[in-house]
Amino acid sequence: MTTTSNSGGEDFGFGGLHHVQISIPPGAEALCRAFWGDLLGMTELQKPEVLAARGGCWFRGGGVEVHLGVEQDFHPAQKAHPGILVHALHRLAERLEEGGHEATWDGNFPGYDRFHTFDKLGNRLEFMERRPAA
Repeated sequence: MTTTSNSGGEDFGFGGLHHVQISIPPGAEALCRAFWGDLLGMTELQKPEVLAARGGCWFRGGGVEVHLGVEQDFHPAQKAHPGILVHALHRLAERLEEGGHEATWDGNFPGYDRFHTFDKLGNRLEFMERRPAA
């Protein structure tokens, strides 16, 4: 946990990231299940009843939680994206490409191998893996 001090001198700490939310259009849950559940192998979570009425779906895998929330005037994120740490990055890229999602490699992030891809709705995603120490 990282402790930070605000201007009032009170300390608080960051404990990690609980989830990332990505927007989807109304009625796109089946596409999300195919991508996040079937292709990536994440487990779908049951949304709390009060939130389930809004639509969307949630997934978890390897300590990463992704919430896919319905946005009425949906436009896919072309620049904004989650950066998801993975193991066996090249195998994930192969799996995504076999599923019809191009992996665009980018070696410009020091200490990491990474690529970008897009989900079935056009949202940009980044997957990355720390390079072994030389």
